[in-house]
Amino acid sequence: MRSKIVLIAMLFSVALAAQTKVSGVVVDDQGEAIPYANVMFPNSTEGTITNEDGRFYLESDNTYPVLSISLLGYTSQEVELQKKVNYDLEVVLSEGEVLDEVVVYVGKQPKKGNPAIAILRKIWEKKRQNGIHLFEQYKYDKYEKIEFDFNTIDSSFINKKIFKGMEFIFDQVDTSSITGKTYLPIFINESYSEVYGDNNLNTNIEKLLGNKNSGFSNNQSIVMYVKDLYADYNIYDNYIRLFNKSFVSPLSRTGVDVYNYVLSDSAYIGDKWCYNIIYYPRRSNELTFKGNFWVNDTTFAVKKINMQASKSANLNWVKELYIEQEFDVLNDTVFLLKRDYLLSDFSLRQKEESKGVYGKRTTIYDHYEFDDEKPKSFYIKRVDPYNELVYNRDSVFWEQNRMEALNNDEKGVYKMLDTLKTVPKFKRLYDLATILVSGYVELSDFNLDYGPIYSTFGFNDAEGVRLRAGGRTYFGPNDSWRLEGYTAYGFKDKKFKYGFSAKWLLDRKNRLIVSAGTRRDIEQLGVSLTATNDVLGRSFASSAIFTSGNNYTLTDINLTTFSLGYEPLKNLTLRTELTYRTLKSALPDQFNLDYVDMDEPTGVASQVKQFDIKAEIEYTPGKKTIGYGVDRGVVSNDYARIHLLYTAGFEGFLESDFDYRRLQFYYRQPFHLGGLGRSITTIEAGKTFSEVPLSLLSPIPGNQTYFSIYNTFPNLNFYEFVTDTYVSGQLEHNFNGKIFSRIPLLKKLNLREIVGIRGVWGDISDENIALNAPSGNLLIAPSDQVYYEYSFGIGNIFKLLRIDFNFRGNYLDLPEARNFSVTGNLQFSF
Repeated sequence: MRSKIVLIAMLFSVALAAQTKVSGVVVDDQGEAIPYANVMFPNSTEGTITNEDGRFYLESDNTYPVLSISLLGYTSQEVELQKKVNYDLEVVLSEGEVLDEVVVYVGKQPKKGNPAIAILRKIWEKKRQNGIHLFEQYKYDKYEKIEFDFNTIDSSFINKKIFKGMEFIFDQVDTSSITGKTYLPIFINESYSEVYGDNNLNTNIEKLLGNKNSGFSNNQSIVMYVKDLYADYNIYDNYIRLFNKSFVSPLSRTGVDVYNYVLSDSAYIGDKWCYNIIYYPRRSNELTFKGNFWVNDTTFAVKKINMQASKSANLNWVKELYIEQEFDVLNDTVFLLKRDYLLSDFSLRQKEESKGVYGKRTTIYDHYEFDDEKPKSFYIKRVDPYNELVYNRDSVFWEQNRMEALNNDEKGVYKMLDTLKTVPKFKRLYDLATILVSGYVELSDFNLDYGPIYSTFGFNDAEGVRLRAGGRTYFGPNDSWRLEGYTAYGFKDKKFKYGFSAKWLLDRKNRLIVSAGTRRDIEQLGVSLTATNDVLGRSFASSAIFTSGNNYTLTDINLTTFSLGYEPLKNLTLRTELTYRTLKSALPDQFNLDYVDMDEPTGVASQVKQFDIKAEIEYTPGKKTIGYGVDRGVVSNDYARIHLLYTAGFEGFLESDFDYRRLQFYYRQPFHLGGLGRSITTIEAGKTFSEVPLSLLSPIPGNQTYFSIYNTFPNLNFYEFVTDTYVSGQLEHNFNGKIFSRIPLLKKLNLREIVGIRGVWGDISDENIALNAPSGNLLIAPSDQVYYEYSFGIGNIFKLLRIDFNFRGNYLDLPEARNFSVTGNLQFSF
């Protein structure tokens, strides 16, 4: 009797959880796929449209016995659903009369007289009068869940040898409500925060109150990548930025040029009468979506929208991209964002059956409050001190603040990953992945990391073959101090090199950091105009295996530094640094650094001893970081950088040779130009006051490697131009395939066009030329006219390769001038 009761209870619970799931393909009489067909559950607002391959998936919490498929020019079909789950249906639409039922148009739609576009214009008029923009101040709670899953799980996948001993992980397999594919959760990050904003001040601030990771909280590389992957977006903006690309929003003012719009239906959603508008792209190979949205008939605020990226969009490694947003009604006029869901299917191949990884982000907004004015000082973004409590909230906190409950599979992920990390095989695989991403081998028993492994091998004309070994202390991502060092050996000069640095974070609140270091090495100077602060840093040109011609302009450098950094406000850094250097040529028989020194018996010196004091101000608005330790990870490079550097050299102190002053300015700004792509602009200027030797002057950064390196001049040799005064500017623009997508033979290759232009004006005084006369080097500066180069590049070749064709614009008659060069590199980008 007891077993019967249990069985009845189980059947009753299944009935309560009844769902209708259906997937398939829509084709015509010849078996050709029909894109953008309307797939609906009759007498409901639940539906979708087929993709470019005619495929669809639809799921509902309700039970429906019939599925309706319709398209203008075809006889509609109603398919009886024999079961609650019906997969792999094939629906054939025959050409026939247009029905009076809901239909979807295909092909280009007219702009004039189109009721959908008339509604769209109303949305444009009202978009700044909806939501939080109606109020002077606002506050809301925000819960975000980011999840990664293996997808397309089948028996062949489960039985792979790699999972032997880890079969228990497949107990968490579930089915996606968007694609109908099976998936296995492997990573979850949850966060809860309060967001405050002031529309009068045009500012906002987000205060993190809780954060929880599923087993990988100590791996900054994974967390940093996840945070970078999903930026915030607004469907009312003209462009929606995802994966560092700008998709045209279906609500964009330019949308009428790239989308077809059709007024499909109207119905009540809750107690609000809404119009349903279907949209799909006018052209292929552009960054566009397909889908539909419901919009209120009086406020013209969007109540519900779904967006699915076109399969032909020029986007790498992403097979599916789906967005769904729901808005809640506060009163008769205010619609507020309630739920935002994004799903991306990452895969190496675009085939339907190919396996990959889902990335899913769910964001819930609730507890809105308005017009609670706070002082301007409240919104000043100070440096956030690390609060250990935020990252160690108990289960009670999450039960109270998790606005969307985890399903059983998501709950199991936390326990599953904790168990999985104890499996030796998984630990080996995890360690290998960490090494490939970070470049460091973790030696956890000693709290040390070995690496970076990518610097192990090098070559240059002074050292020949070079081997390097190094490491750092690592107790966790929020270490308040760190030691780092390396040693290297050159098999040609038969000399050991070394470097060591130490950093201490004295005050977390204002990021007061003291650091010191020393290095003895061979370095290619003059590869950047504005020097970096990394005492262990070494330019790529210093160990380039393949170069255009011999590289003998290398410097033997012995450097010691001590610095103090302070961050009074978020992304504003003040730093002072003391440096002592000895500089001499690494190949004196080929590259001479001699200069006039009347204190020497010969009147000539070949080595510089120099003590400098540097004062720096750096501002990086929009920069996002992760971690609270002495070293932080940068979430993305999509932010501006303003850097002002003042250097003072003092003669006589510690036998320092020169008394001089130098002022330098650096400005870097990325620009997103919507459908036209993305630009990066850099401006630099500097002046050295007083006479100094070549090793302290400002060479214009050349590039004798075969790699495309931004902010260098690929057709200049090292030290071809040397200045004490300079102004430089560079612009690089990536059209992201905007042009190639309109060329029939090229658009399927998804190539991307890159153009660049670089220019520099500089001068060198007669006194500096005379001081460096004993070296025999020809010191010239581009003072007669601005030196410039331009380039045309092709990116995304095989999704990984970029090739640039670089042209020299002038100064073509200089000795050994390179008029043309080809450079390239490997780029992993979406």
